[in-house]
Amino acid sequence: MKIFVKNMVCNRCISAVEKIFSDADIAVSSVTLGEVETGSDISAEKMKAIEKSLLDTGFERIRDSAHQLVDKIKNIIIIKISELDIDENFLLSEFLSSKIPKDYSSLSKTFSQNENITLEQFFILHKIEKVKELLLYNEFTLTEIAGKLGYKSVQHLSSQFRNITGFTPTEFKKLKDHQRKTLDSF
Repeated sequence: MKIFVKNMVCNRCISAVEKIFSDADIAVSSVTLGEVETGSDISAEKMKAIEKSLLDTGFERIRDSAHQLVDKIKNIIIIKISELDIDENFLLSEFLSSKIPKDYSSLSKTFSQNENITLEQFFILHKIEKVKELLLYNEFTLTEIAGKLGYKSVQHLSSQFRNITGFTPTEFKKLKDHQRKTLDSF
């Protein structure tokens, strides 16, 4: 039985969901971002308990196919950004269409209808959150960050960063409250 889970965005999330199923004494054959595969069906009573545990831990069971697709898209985008390997000629439309066998316009429409934000906006907001994270770690220069996240120039990154946050990257680093958002808050 496949169960789709919203807000699973990292390995700690996978561990937390595995624990929920283990505590409910339900064997799982695999747990990946957004998806749990069990070896057998789950009784309605146990499913109710699992759904409550998921909610208590910040997750949610996804029931319809549109929400499952949106969650899959989000996970794919988050993973891509976290890899820090986005080419400056990267096209979100081509990338998503290669990962999900559907026409990009269909993916985009479903996403926008369910999230009240476009796919491109979601992608940009997540890239900016990754820029914030990398700026705070002070591990890379702004030029290196721009290269890792597919920006054609530091100026492009800085302009987009300022449009979204209201600060330049340098001003942001000087702030006491860095106004970071969690990945599941979009």
